[in-house]
Amino acid sequence: MQENNVTTSPNIENLTVSPSPHVKKVHTTKWVMINVCVALLPACIMGVVYFGLLALAIIALSVASAVISEIVFELICKKKFKDILRAFDFSSCVTGLLIAMTIGTNYPLYAPVLGSAFAIIVVKMLFGGTGKNIVNPAIAGRIFMFISFQAVVGVWPAPAIGSIFGLPPTSGATELAGMLGNGALPSLSNWDLLLGTGLAGSIGETCKLALLVGAIYLAVLRIIDLRFPTIFVVTTGLMSVALNGWRFELFLPSILSGGLIIGAFFMATDYVTTPNTKLANYIYFFLLGIITAILRDATKMEVISFAILLMNLTVPLFDKFIIQKPFGKQKTPKKETAKNESK
Repeated sequence: MQENNVTTSPNIENLTVSPSPHVKKVHTTKWVMINVCVALLPACIMGVVYFGLLALAIIALSVASAVISEIVFELICKKKFKDILRAFDFSSCVTGLLIAMTIGTNYPLYAPVLGSAFAIIVVKMLFGGTGKNIVNPAIAGRIFMFISFQAVVGVWPAPAIGSIFGLPPTSGATELAGMLGNGALPSLSNWDLLLGTGLAGSIGETCKLALLVGAIYLAVLRIIDLRFPTIFVVTTGLMSVALNGWRFELFLPSILSGGLIIGAFFMATDYVTTPNTKLANYIYFFLLGIITAILRDATKMEVISFAILLMNLTVPLFDKFIIQKPFGKQKTPKKETAKNESK
């Protein structure tokens, strides 16, 4: 008696058909944005410790304005609310956080609301949403507030904690402004600049150590590559030294003052507004450091937002002229190329 051999075929309906590369990772946009929010939490907490509950109110208003602006815009575009919630990727939360962290508690409470709404509606959603913006929304929102609220620009509140060497906290211009204005060393030590103690400044830019902890967290998760923002920071410091007569004692104060750390590790590394290839990124972040130092020296003020905005606009040129060589591509000899063209 002969047995019948029965072969079972896989259920085609359960197969996923998609173009290469066939790699499944947890690095979705939502996953990345949630972890960026987590990475910013240490600096947010230190901002509240230094500047009080008013800082917390500004952060909450900025994030809420960014999220609500995105939802209202999509509702106007006739999307269903449940679909909006399902596709929500937390990128607006990151934008709201960064905008709040780059201003001081002396700004009116409606400033971060307007800045976040501008960043989300004008810079992000009108260009097509996440991944379609040509410049970083948080940078654009920061510049919008810089232009709109000139009365408080350049004046920063004092933190609640004084210098680790006993100096009382002071309000007014930042240490960077004084250094750029007359080339003098900051009155605070490099430790104070790193920890933010006694340092007048914005909510999230003051404690550089907290920002670096968040940057390392993102690097461990492979969300950012520390090489590129490090190139940006080091180039800015060395160029600042060169512009001040090769005074190397200004290197650390120039990179620990102002918004360089938060700009380099959390804004300039935005996937959408950076080039696609490694070579292009090396050049991009090097030029970003050069431009930042030159603009700082020329204007005698912090211009990191403007430097990043200018470089964002050059990304299409980098992607057009610096293209990665396809794997396995062989270079065609010149004689053969000329022969093919003659035919």
